[in-house]
Amino acid sequence: MTEAAPSNMTYARYLGLDRLLSAQDPISDQHDEMLFVIIHQTKELWLKQILHEVGLAQTMVRNGDLVPAYKSLARVSRIQAVMTQSWDILATMTPADYLRFRDVLGSSSGFQSDQFRRFEAMLGLKDARFLAFQEDRPEAHAALKAAIEAPSLYDDALAQLANAGLPVPEAVLNRDVSRPYEPSEGVEAAWLEVYRDTDRWWAQYQLAEKLVDLDDALLTWRHKHVVTIERIIGRRRGTGGTEGAAYLMTTLEKRCFPELWSLRTKL
Repeated sequence: MTEAAPSNMTYARYLGLDRLLSAQDPISDQHDEMLFVIIHQTKELWLKQILHEVGLAQTMVRNGDLVPAYKSLARVSRIQAVMTQSWDILATMTPADYLRFRDVLGSSSGFQSDQFRRFEAMLGLKDARFLAFQEDRPEAHAALKAAIEAPSLYDDALAQLANAGLPVPEAVLNRDVSRPYEPSEGVEAAWLEVYRDTDRWWAQYQLAEKLVDLDDALLTWRHKHVVTIERIIGRRRGTGGTEGAAYLMTTLEKRCFPELWSLRTKL
């Protein structure tokens, strides 16, 4: 049962505003560093909610409750859209503005975000190399490691296809889920059955389209990230030792649910 709120509850107490609004600590005296900090902190807050929603969706899908899972998945894609729009705010910062405080970032980089890597892993993009960036944060390291070692949302969706009687290959169902997913012609064939008879497989079809929404939104976010980085720092190396825009361009080739893209050519 939900407990009643304390009689002295206020808006600021409920939201923890004093803690939240004291978490911005720009290192330099440059005006635009505050924007940089807030943009990235806000993204991390939205990622926290995304992980919350994907976790619920996975529980539902694993239980065979596909339709109730749609709400959380739809919410995630809406959050992704808001995160993508935030790049436009960051893009109001000119190259000269950024270069005035860039050095204070040191070796830090958004590349190191454990929540973003957990999100990728929960969708099926497993890469244990990112654990190295969390060695100084045991809880974050453990959470990312658990996400990499657990079945992804896509693994759960494929298991439900098999449970419904669709021909998902046993090799895929019994694969090492901690390893990167490899596209399968058999999985594509199973999804093709769904897309060719949507009336019969309506729940699976709608789940597939919700997954494509997530992948689409993630690709859109990545593309806007590349454009924003090029606008601000061009093709120079990024902080944290990354290759900047050159590295980000390679991420545009990633697909969390590859067969849901490839099947469209064969319909």
